[in-house]
Amino acid sequence: MPDWLSAVLLGLIEGLTEFIPVSSTGHLLIAEHWLARQSELFNVVIQPAAALALVPLFWSKIKDMTLGLGEKANRDLLAKLVVAFVVTVAGVLTAKKLGIIRSVDKEHIDAGRVAWATLIGGFIIIAVEAWCRGRRMTAEITWAVAITFGIAQVVAAAFPGASRSGTTIMLAMMLGLARPAATEFSFLLGIPTLFAAGAKELKDAFEGPVAHIDWLSIGLGALASAVSAFVVVKWLIRFVQSHTFNGFAAYRIVLGVALLGLFYFAHLI
Repeated sequence: MPDWLSAVLLGLIEGLTEFIPVSSTGHLLIAEHWLARQSELFNVVIQPAAALALVPLFWSKIKDMTLGLGEKANRDLLAKLVVAFVVTVAGVLTAKKLGIIRSVDKEHIDAGRVAWATLIGGFIIIAVEAWCRGRRMTAEITWAVAITFGIAQVVAAAFPGASRSGTTIMLAMMLGLARPAATEFSFLLGIPTLFAAGAKELKDAFEGPVAHIDWLSIGLGALASAVSAFVVVKWLIRFVQSHTFNGFAAYRIVLGVALLGLFYFAHLI
């Protein structure tokens, strides 16, 4: 398969899975065993490219938070996003110093750990949905919920395969935040988080020795990631208004079992 086509397919997979609670890491682990492996720089670029798709979808809220600070609701939402982001950065940096989170590339990800996180995450989603059924949920994002979002992102960073969106949304729902509100706040928080992580990884990538850069593959992968993420997020915003995440949970369980089978029996990952 041509490298450019492999890049497009990997970009599509990243964009399609980054913002739904199914683990983009697990999908990329599988895909990269059958597709041409891309550079670490490619992997660094396609994730913030997916986050770029969120900007036009949430442009109205972004504009309100930046240009409409005269309104208390806008100031409040911006402040809670900042707090959640600060908690994320402080938590990740602390966890890295303690060795809980390690900076690893796709070559050194513990595939068995990703498989277990994907599988267990599916059962957690089912449990949370069952626990929330019949309870009165709110659309109000409290300070406790905002801080929890930050903590959830640290947890997701510590366990590749847990899914950043899945972890944040489930923990917020456990605190009583309604599914649509939890999903929207998770996406808004994903914009600065993924951009900041991408910028840091990009800086690290260029500080070391840089081999020949295939800019065509990187550009095509980034474009595919952004376009597919735009489509998925636009669909998901409507979907969560009237559906649970149980379908994603079932899919995660099947994927987790498949990953475990590949890892422990076929030794393909």
